[in-house]
Amino acid sequence: MSKQKAYDSSSIQVLEGLEPVRKRPGMYIGSTGIDGLHHMIKEVADNGIDEAIAGFATEIKVYLLADGGVKVDDNGRGIPVEKHAKTGVSTLETVLTILHAGGKFDGGGYKVSSGLHGVGVSVVNALSEKLIAEVFRDGGHYLQEYERGAPKGPIKRIGDSDRNGTVITFWPDTSIMASEPFQYEWVLDYLRHQAYLTKGVKTYVYDERINKEFSFYFEGGIQSYVKHLNLGKDPIDDVFYVDKQIEDCQVEVALQYSDTYNETVKAFANNVFNPDGGSHLTGFRTALTRVINDYARKNGLLKEKEENLSGEDTREGLTSIILVKLPDPQFEGQTKNKLGNPEMRGYVESVFSEWFGYYLEEHPATAKKIIGKALLAARARKAARAARENIIRKGVLEGASMPGKLADCSNKDPKHSEIYLVEGDSAGGSAKSGRDSRSQAILPLRGKVLNVERARLDKMLANNEIVSLIKALGVGIEDSFDIGGLRYDRIIIMTDADVDGSHISTLLMTFFFRFMRPIIDGGHLYLAKPPLFELVKTGKKENVFIYDEEELDTVLNAEIDKRKKEGANPDPTLEKFKQAGFTEQKRYKGLGEMDATQLFETTMNPEKRVLVQVKVEDAEKADGIFTKLMGADVEPRKNFITTHAKFVKDLDI
Repeated sequence: MSKQKAYDSSSIQVLEGLEPVRKRPGMYIGSTGIDGLHHMIKEVADNGIDEAIAGFATEIKVYLLADGGVKVDDNGRGIPVEKHAKTGVSTLETVLTILHAGGKFDGGGYKVSSGLHGVGVSVVNALSEKLIAEVFRDGGHYLQEYERGAPKGPIKRIGDSDRNGTVITFWPDTSIMASEPFQYEWVLDYLRHQAYLTKGVKTYVYDERINKEFSFYFEGGIQSYVKHLNLGKDPIDDVFYVDKQIEDCQVEVALQYSDTYNETVKAFANNVFNPDGGSHLTGFRTALTRVINDYARKNGLLKEKEENLSGEDTREGLTSIILVKLPDPQFEGQTKNKLGNPEMRGYVESVFSEWFGYYLEEHPATAKKIIGKALLAARARKAARAARENIIRKGVLEGASMPGKLADCSNKDPKHSEIYLVEGDSAGGSAKSGRDSRSQAILPLRGKVLNVERARLDKMLANNEIVSLIKALGVGIEDSFDIGGLRYDRIIIMTDADVDGSHISTLLMTFFFRFMRPIIDGGHLYLAKPPLFELVKTGKKENVFIYDEEELDTVLNAEIDKRKKEGANPDPTLEKFKQAGFTEQKRYKGLGEMDATQLFETTMNPEKRVLVQVKVEDAEKADGIFTKLMGADVEPRKNFITTHAKFVKDLDI
C-alpha cells in the first residue's frame, strides 16, 4: 500500500466521549475476564500493526512486566502531540481520553487499518489503573500519565530523541478487570499471526516474569503462514502466491494442496480474522472452482459427459490464506466475524482467477495432481452420498430404532440427559448396571474406533461403531448435520486409564473435532476421569479413591503428617501408603476392574465424579495436533513422542 503523507492533528476526528466504558466494559472489550485482558494488549498493539500496514513501522514489541503491567512499543510515526483544534488539549490526550477519537475515519491518518471504530486505546486507558504514554516524534520525547482514564497532568517534553514511535505501558484496573496474569503463550500466538499477515514486520515478546523472549519475522508473509499450517502434511507442490492491487484495495492469496482430506481456509481483512468469511472468501471459492473446472475441461482431464467438480471437491486437502486490505471495511458487528464489502468479491475473484489460471498453465504436473485429487474426492463424495442415502433409506441414522447396544435413558429432555461412550462391552455392562437410568444413557464401543483423520465419509459410514454413534446422538453428519437434533446435553467419553484408553479417547475427539465441531464449541463434550488408585483402610466405611499421581502424593503426605501429629511414628522402611495407615493400595488399569456400584460412585455419580470439558481454545493449534498425532505421516508423530516421553510418569503398555 502507498504511504500516507499527512498525519497531524487534523487527521484526528472526535465523535463522542469516553464515560460509558468503565460502567459497561463488556460492550467495548468483550469481557472483564482473561479474554478481555488479552484484548487490551491487542487493542494497543494493533495500532502499531496499523502503522506497519501503512508502511511506517517495522517493529512491534510487547513486554509482560513483573509487576503485572504491559508495555507495547512500536517504531511508527508516533501519535501526534500538538494541540487538537476541536478539543483544545494535545492530540495524544484526545486519542487516549475520548471514545471514537482516532486517525481512522477520514483517511488522513490511515488508508488501511485493522481498527474500525477508533475505540481501542481509549478503552484500554479507561480500564487501566495506570497508563503511561510515551511519544517519540519530531526529535522529541514526550510523556503523559493517566489514572483510570484521567490525565494526571498535561503532556510534557522530557527530552530529545532521534527515534520515532509510541510506547504505551498500562496496568489493568483490577476493580473492573480480572486479576489473572497475562499469558505468555497467548501473546506469542498473537504476535506470530501478525508477523505472518504483515510481511517484513518484526514482532517481539519478552516476559519479565519467566525471563522468556521470542521474535518473529516472515519475509514470505502469508506464504510462510500456509507452510506453517501444513507442517506434518505431505504437500502436492510449493505454495502458490499472488499479491495485486485493484483500485485502492490490495488482494493477497496463498494456497497449497496436501494429502489430507480436510480444508483449511482462513480469510482476513486488514489483518482481522473473519471466521465467518464474507465477500472475499466467496470470491475466492467461486474463482477456485471455476478455474479448476475450466482447466480440467480444456486439457481433457474431465470427460465430456462427466459433471463439473463441486466446490467441495476442489477444496479437499486445500490450505489457503486470503488477505485483503481496503480503506473502509464493513464488518458485521464489533466482532468483525464477516466482511460485507460487495466489491471485494469481484476484486478477489478477478485477481485469483487470472493468476491461478496462469499458475496451472505453467505447472501442468501440479495441475494434474490437484485435479486428480479433486476427481478422487468427487468419486468419494458420490460413494458417501450413496452410502448415506442407503442407510437413511434403511433408517440406520434416524427413525424409531436406536442402535441395539444403546441403553437409553428414560428422560427425553436433552437438557437433563447425558450419554456415556464406554470403552468395551465389559465396562459397558457395568455402566449399564450402575447408572441412573433416568438421565444416563450408555453406548458401549467395541475396540478401536475408526481414525477419521485418514478416512473419507464413505469409509466412515461403512463403520458400525461410527454409524451407531451418529445415530445415538441424533445430529446427522456433514451436510445433514443439525446440532438442534442433539439428544443429550453431555456426551461423556469414558475409557480405561491406560495407553489404549487414551488412544480411544483421542480417536473419538478426532471424530468430534473433524465432523461434529459444534458439539465441542457448544460445550457438550466431556472426558470422564476414572480413579487411578483405591486406598483401603481397615475399619473405615468408605475407601479413598485417587484420580492422579499428584493427588496420591498429596493424600499420602497429609495422612503421614496427621499420624505424626497424633503421636504415631510411621516406619520409613514401609511403603508410603502403609506409612500413611492404609492396608492396601489398588492400581486400576481398566474400568472393568470396578463393579457397577464402584463405577457409578467414582466415575458416574454427578455429585462425586470428575469430568473434564473438551474445549478448543486455539483451533489452528488443535488442527495441527490432530494432523501430527492422527495423520499418515509417521515422522512428526515419532518426534512428538520422543520430545514428550520424559513427561510421562507411569506408562502402562
